[in-house]
Amino acid sequence: MICTVSNAQDSLITIVPKPVSAKVLSGTFTLTPDAILVYNVDSGKHIAQLFKQSIAVPTGFNNDIAHENQFLGKGKFIKFDILSIRDTVIGNEGYHLEVSPNCIEISANTTGGLFYGMQSVLQLLPPKINSIKNQPYASWTIPCVTITDYPRFAWRGLMLDVSRHFFPKELVKKYIDNMVKYKYNVFHWHLTDDQGWRIEIKSFPRLTSVGAWRAPRMGEWWSQSPQYDGELTTYGGFYTKEDIKEIVEYAAARNVTILPEIDVPGHSLAALAAYPELSCFGGNFKPNVGDKFYKKMENSLCIGNDCSFELMDSVLTEVISMFPGKYIHIGGDECYKGYWDKCQKCRARMKTDSLQSLDQLQSYFIHRMEQLIISKGKQMIGWDEILEGGLAPEATVMSWRGLKGGVEAANMGHNVIMTPDKYCYLDLYQGDPDSEYKTYSMNRLSTSYSLNPVPEGIDKKFILGGQGNLWTENVPNNRHLEYMVWPRAFALSEVFWTPQENRNWDDFTKRMEVQFKRFDAAEINYAKSAYDPIIRVNKNNIGNYLISVTAEVNGLDIYYSFEGPDPDSFYPLYSQPLEIPKGADTFKAVTYRNGKQIGKIVTLKIKDLDKKMRQTS
Repeated sequence: MICTVSNAQDSLITIVPKPVSAKVLSGTFTLTPDAILVYNVDSGKHIAQLFKQSIAVPTGFNNDIAHENQFLGKGKFIKFDILSIRDTVIGNEGYHLEVSPNCIEISANTTGGLFYGMQSVLQLLPPKINSIKNQPYASWTIPCVTITDYPRFAWRGLMLDVSRHFFPKELVKKYIDNMVKYKYNVFHWHLTDDQGWRIEIKSFPRLTSVGAWRAPRMGEWWSQSPQYDGELTTYGGFYTKEDIKEIVEYAAARNVTILPEIDVPGHSLAALAAYPELSCFGGNFKPNVGDKFYKKMENSLCIGNDCSFELMDSVLTEVISMFPGKYIHIGGDECYKGYWDKCQKCRARMKTDSLQSLDQLQSYFIHRMEQLIISKGKQMIGWDEILEGGLAPEATVMSWRGLKGGVEAANMGHNVIMTPDKYCYLDLYQGDPDSEYKTYSMNRLSTSYSLNPVPEGIDKKFILGGQGNLWTENVPNNRHLEYMVWPRAFALSEVFWTPQENRNWDDFTKRMEVQFKRFDAAEINYAKSAYDPIIRVNKNNIGNYLISVTAEVNGLDIYYSFEGPDPDSFYPLYSQPLEIPKGADTFKAVTYRNGKQIGKIVTLKIKDLDKKMRQTS
């Protein structure tokens, strides 16, 4: 009999997201090249093959795969077992994992559950298992454990905006590879926007021949000079139907459903550049290059124009043929209605269909899109603006402007995906703005981790789950992308998978650090901003400024200075709010742990005290 050991050894389980139930047992299992990968049905063989591929490079192993009827039962083995009798506890995506000295057994109701059990096995192995290079001297030993695990929510998504900056097919696959390590199962693909149309539509070829390309620009977004007539449009790209098919199949093999988004009726400048007749007033439209065009130029489809509906019928017909998932995302967000207000065709539409407001005009468009999508066997999702003017009857709402829209939709009996920007937008600052890549607003790691997608007072059955969103106005390349996504996507994976009562910030940050080692081995970028000092300014009861310093990760030593070189561990140790010495012009702080610097040096100019005091994060 295998005996359990002390709870202290449960720290050996560093899996993210945290399992529902896990226990360390006595003994270890060591992965060797002669361990057989055993399956009982063909779908289990697929997971065994993925496991073999995952470990091949770092271990150098070429483990045999065998059906259980061919396995002689001698030596070490790893078994991928689809249960013949459904286990109602673990559901569609859960799994049981048993590790003993001679075998690893993963059992699940579905291949999705087996796949997530496999991901947990990979996280039990040493971090070098993620290496992109062979590790000939590594020992592949893991603790004996028993785990029962299943997700809190069925929808666990990450979004990638490929319109503002185009990411080639192989980088999209890499994004999916990293998602699935943390048990995400929906890839929301934001394929169209003002800055580029990224999906091939055979019936409207100019959407990509014109709409996918713009003049190159670098520097701060929204501060670019507009594209001028005749300028070469060399920046951009799009995915062919063959690319889409390849990525859809790649994702499906990893239990990921792709949610395509065609963002209309607003955010359509790239489409108008290709087909100006879709606009209210016509003109010489160009995909946006990062200048401040909003409200200065049309970027919405004309709802009074039948051509807009003809285009959307063709576009959605082709999009639906490429994506086998249940849902199509229609956008519906941030639609400027000023041009509709002046458009005779839109006004005529409002009169004909007894529409009393511009919000109702947008709702009319969204209702027609839903009817079109339903007629083709799919269901519609839209951003929470689709609530304005009347919600389409069967629409699912993706709530981004806080939780309010999701609560409203759920109380109306509609399904909701929670993705409030304060918690889920991965393009926002995650540390001191002067120490981070230029962007806007703030979403710290601890904020992401604090999200509860089910607010009090609503029926949780309408909350499908949630997702993190990476908008890429300020994210031009893959290394920057990785820095923005991780580790906040670690936090959100736990929000969407782990029971609320099992989550603990200090425990999470310890497990996060092991994930950093895995990312180091895989040469994946990530942010360490949670270790940086957080400087806050307020005033005492007599009106004097006080500086306080904390960090998101607990247990760090903070050293500071008001003058001279950058502070280190020989400078004063912070212990309480500080008054500002006369004549000081700069305050600096740095974090240490165990005598070593762990965070960046963060600087505050004394002249900026009032500005800092107005900041809320």
